Amino acid sequence: MHRTDWSTPARRHSISPVSALPSSFDADLAALAWQVELGADEAICEEPVDRFAVAQAAEPAAPRPAAAPPPTRSSPPPPRPAVAPAGETAAAAAIAAACPDLPALKAAMAAYEGCTLKRGARTLVFADGDPRARVMLVGEAPGREEDMAGLPFVGRSGQLLDRMLAAIGLARTGDDPARTVYITNVLPWRPPANREPSSDEVAMMRPFLMRHIALKAPQVLVTLGAPATRTVLSTTTGINRMHGIWAGLDGLPVLPMLHPAALLRAPERKREAWADLLTLAARLDGDDRARN
Repeated sequence: MHRTDWSTPARRHSISPVSALPSSFDADLAALAWQVELGADEAICEEPVDRFAVAQAAEPAAPRPAAAPPPTRSSPPPPRPAVAPAGETAAAAAIAAACPDLPALKAAMAAYEGCTLKRGARTLVFADGDPRARVMLVGEAPGREEDMAGLPFVGRSGQLLDRMLAAIGLARTGDDPARTVYITNVLPWRPPANREPSSDEVAMMRPFLMRHIALKAPQVLVTLGAPATRTVLSTTTGINRMHGIWAGLDGLPVLPMLHPAALLRAPERKREAWADLLTLAARLDGDDRARN
């Protein structure tokens, strides 16, 4: 649409004001054009017109057929979560158990077709960090940024997690495996619209996660958030009661912690997260002193 330059009077309109035109047919036509340009689109009479009276005086129009009632529209059903067929979990366990190392496990998970989450995801999100690290962290599932990058915890929650780890001297990479971490998720594929994974999806992929932990063989395991804690420890206790308290998995020390995404939603809980980080740091420092 042409934009009028109101700052230059000479360019405001291509038609001169009505008072500057001679009284003639051309002047009347120009005046009409002037009104149209100003936005007038309806002729106004000298006297007001009662539109209701005009409508009543007119011949009654043929009765219009009653409009059919609009069809009832129910909300579309939510997408059905993937349901593990009978024996699918056992098949996943057999595939995972046959993997001798982490590269083989990653290849087996990439080739696995049993979980329908794979069909809607862009990439397999296997792990990130230092495979030599003594600390392993487990989250829930990839989000949009993780699905695009193929790495866990790279979005806002991942950036917060990096800052949290740095506060106690840990990082994803480094020369010293004692100061690095290794990160993965319960699920390697992003659920549609970042929804919470179903129990069937978690049960199907749990054998791969447990094999992942066994092959990585960390000295300390950290579960981030309720879903990861429930999956790893097979518990129904809520994360609010478990975070910051050491648990065990076949002799492996496990520390449940609040998920960084929860801290983004409730920043006031960062005090609790800091206490959990200090608990982790104290354990690592104690192990260092024990070795020395």
